[in-house]
Amino acid sequence: MTTETARSLYITALRNTHGLEEQSLQAMERQVERLEHYPELERALRRHIAETKQQRERIDAALASMDESASAVKEAVMGFVGNLAAAAHMPAQDEILKNIFVNQGLENYEIAAYKSLLVFAEAAGDTKSLASFKQSLNEEEAMASEINAMIDPITRRYLSLTLRVRPESHDARARRRTRIMTDAA
Repeated sequence: MTTETARSLYITALRNTHGLEEQSLQAMERQVERLEHYPELERALRRHIAETKQQRERIDAALASMDESASAVKEAVMGFVGNLAAAAHMPAQDEILKNIFVNQGLENYEIAAYKSLLVFAEAAGDTKSLASFKQSLNEEEAMASEINAMIDPITRRYLSLTLRVRPESHDARARRRTRIMTDAA
């Protein structure tokens, strides 16, 4: 592989990872607005939003060092996808579960992207960016682990909250009306 080919592939990987961070950022920013019953997830997401912004800055620095910039098209599309994913779950009764599943998936996607980005950086000779990408990888692995640890307690809290305030089903109302009418007769 020529140096120019490695450089071109590396730039594509940088832009892809930058777009992925945009998608993740948009999804997290929509979610934190709706987590009143899940403060531990809200705190983790707010912290990770700040980390994600720093991760994007690290990628921007690597792109700038190569006289390149992020792809506006990828940014727009990935940002839209992140917003759409978060918005699609809003009307769902189990929105919190869908969002935590997506968060777990996105974190693992980002882990894979950073592992790949490290290989591309080495192949393109960008040894200056390796430490910052390793830091980003560590942050993603920590967040994935934290979200993984929250799945069980958040599912239990969701179940508890849902069962406590669950509206009576149509069948239950019909059975109750039948009992009332039978008792009255």
